[in-house]
Amino acid sequence: MRGFLQKAKAELRGINQRDTSTHDPGGHYWVSHHPQAQLPGQVHDYSDSDHANAQIIREPTPLDILRYRYHHSTNLGSIYVLERWLQPSRFPDGAEGSSELAAVTAWVNKIGIESTKQLFEEQWANAVTEEDIQWLVNEARCRTIRLPIGYYDLPGADFTRGTPFEPYARVYEGAWNSIRTLMSRLRTHSIGVLIDLHALPGGANSQEHSGTNSGRAEFWNSSSNRALGVRCCQFLAEDARTGSEIAGIQLANEAMWEAERMYEWYDECISAISAMDASIPVIISDGWNLNQAINYSLQTNSVNINQPKSPVVIDTHYYWAFTDDDKRKSPQQITSEVGTKLTELDGKEGSVIDRGAVQVIVGEYSCVLTEDSWAKADGTPRDELVNQFGQAQSTRYQQRAGGSFFWTYKMDWMPGGEWGFKDQSDKGNIVPPGYATLSMDDRSRLVEKAKYERDGSMREAVQQHVAYWDRIDSNVNRELGKYEHGWTVGFQDALAFFEGRATQGDKIGMLELWVLKRMRESGYRGGLTWLFEQGLRKGIQDLYAAVNM
Repeated sequence: MRGFLQKAKAELRGINQRDTSTHDPGGHYWVSHHPQAQLPGQVHDYSDSDHANAQIIREPTPLDILRYRYHHSTNLGSIYVLERWLQPSRFPDGAEGSSELAAVTAWVNKIGIESTKQLFEEQWANAVTEEDIQWLVNEARCRTIRLPIGYYDLPGADFTRGTPFEPYARVYEGAWNSIRTLMSRLRTHSIGVLIDLHALPGGANSQEHSGTNSGRAEFWNSSSNRALGVRCCQFLAEDARTGSEIAGIQLANEAMWEAERMYEWYDECISAISAMDASIPVIISDGWNLNQAINYSLQTNSVNINQPKSPVVIDTHYYWAFTDDDKRKSPQQITSEVGTKLTELDGKEGSVIDRGAVQVIVGEYSCVLTEDSWAKADGTPRDELVNQFGQAQSTRYQQRAGGSFFWTYKMDWMPGGEWGFKDQSDKGNIVPPGYATLSMDDRSRLVEKAKYERDGSMREAVQQHVAYWDRIDSNVNRELGKYEHGWTVGFQDALAFFEGRATQGDKIGMLELWVLKRMRESGYRGGLTWLFEQGLRKGIQDLYAAVNM
């Protein structure tokens, strides 16, 4: 067996030297299709489609890492979509309502449109200070910001024409430049930005955070509103091509339950974004029905596509402070319930080639419980219970999600108590993954350890692969080359993420979508393509074992 493995390894080395090295100047791992290592009597699984789709797999770029790492994150709410309960100072005395529209209407009536424009621009510019960014990077170890914006924040009269914000379009002429400036400042510190279309025309739900106090969700049943929503997505995707390096585009926030034509509209937006830049992750609201969103995602995130298509991520939210059912629970009961969340994913991951890919982020959560729940604490100190609740959420989401975004960071009443990312992070209730706190020296030491162990880990992985199939069926087609190719790509990918590429190193948190990306790029379409996927996943696992992640 050892002789065979050495011979197969030598064959692959020779092929890599003839094609592209594992670390060539162009950043390739290797051309994805090459003569396969072969067991005696084995028949290759070459197909015309394999060769027709042959591509080169390149090393992860800084933008790849920014988009696919684990998003230990927060929201920056009530900056470009105002909510009075978070920032009452942004509303003049006598303002009627609690939404963005209520605020801008009241200010224009009070001081005029030009003065309101200047006021809003000053507020946007000063919303996030350099001190804020340093805290997010160095203390909270924040990787990404979910930034709620409104359709009215996009440039040009077309985005507000025929909407309640049309009379105030002048106020928002500088909004998008302000957003771009904020994204650039954050990106300088390796923080990515997920653009969240929090306020859609007409409202994806009936709440104030949809931009108005209408109390109605009029987006879904209006063809003109939906068409404007698609144009918003097109603009964001086209703008991203100019170098804004966004982490993703969220199409809607907290879409109402069973919204009419929701998935039809998602399809339109995904097509529009993909036509501009199919590398941009697209985030959809689950509309409070995670199972339905998972089924949609599995169908959409298929390996077999005829043209480039953006990967789809599901956004779900977890709160325990709004329903009568939650009011009946004690803090201890709620904390124990955290571990049951995201079980809808069970059995849906691990085989992109068979099922498609599903990836979930928790776009909003908090440490807030109702006073009814706190009354059932049975004498346990509140601070202790908040700590247990927050850490349970951190642990669960890091285990099962591609990222988690606390609601929220900025409010007038900083540090925000149980709604505040700063307060909960400073108290150790919300904690980053352990690897995010590694020093540069420790990270460098682990990188060198992983590189030293790489060849031995690969030999062991291939031996296990061959031994397994020897036990199952000694005559089975093992496609050793596909498996080993996948392992090498996976190990090197995970190492690149951990080490960092001109951005903060991290874990591949969006694992299922990363596997989908690599499967599409590999060009493999034959019957044994799953071996490349399993090798890929094993290589990633082995890197994590090497660095104790």
